[in-house]
Amino acid sequence: MSHPAPSVELLPGADDSPVIVHVPHSAREIPSAVRDGILLDDEALERELDHITDAHTAELAAEAARLCHVTPWRFVNRLSRLVVDPERFPDEREEMLAVGMGAVYTRTTHRAPLRPEDNDPEPLIEGYFRPYARAMRDAVADRLAVTGRAVVIDLHSYPTDPLPYELHDDGLRPPICLGTDAFHTPPELQAAARKAFAECGETGLDSPFSGTYVPLEFYRSEPRVSALMVEIRRDTYMTEPGGPAGCGLPRLAAALAALVDAVSH
Repeated sequence: MSHPAPSVELLPGADDSPVIVHVPHSAREIPSAVRDGILLDDEALERELDHITDAHTAELAAEAARLCHVTPWRFVNRLSRLVVDPERFPDEREEMLAVGMGAVYTRTTHRAPLRPEDNDPEPLIEGYFRPYARAMRDAVADRLAVTGRAVVIDLHSYPTDPLPYELHDDGLRPPICLGTDAFHTPPELQAAARKAFAECGETGLDSPFSGTYVPLEFYRSEPRVSALMVEIRRDTYMTEPGGPAGCGLPRLAAALAALVDAVSH
């Protein structure tokens, strides 16, 4: 299978900004060659996209960037995570393999078949996952070279009620969940996020989702790369599942801008 260039967009920020706002799951687009390998009919696929897409997060990041005093860089995935999920480990380290949702999903959010069980993930890994990873690595390396550090703010959303694919569905589901990494998330970054999102409701830690994205070349080896995942509960800003954004989005954008500005200096 041949692939076009991955649809990843790096939107430049201020030269002196160390911050990259990473938006990996906001898109619904699936190239036709990839669509051919998905078992769902069109109606079922649209329903699955409603559930799996972090809707409006690219819009939220764009509005936050507009509000920032120091404009962050934005790294935005323009393809659906049903093509590849760039945040999964591409090997046996990935716990979501247990439910068919590694780097290339074979199961839906409701654990129904998405691709054939004998699906070979390697063409999609080679065509989409690795180029995405290289582009993100280069973006982080550029911020390190120019500013001496990089701060990745990994922007997501999650449903109010657990979906069947979730492995840790019995924890708290606060309006804002901060995902952390013991190596890459310093206490001052956590504190800045809690302060910035204080007006948006309760802020929890690593529940229902934990961890944050760092390119593998820097993972657990480069302390100048710090990272934090921001998971926003969808009922705070949109109609679920897959509906329009609501009045909560501007408030969240202002909070995200406050976080970016706090860690930009």
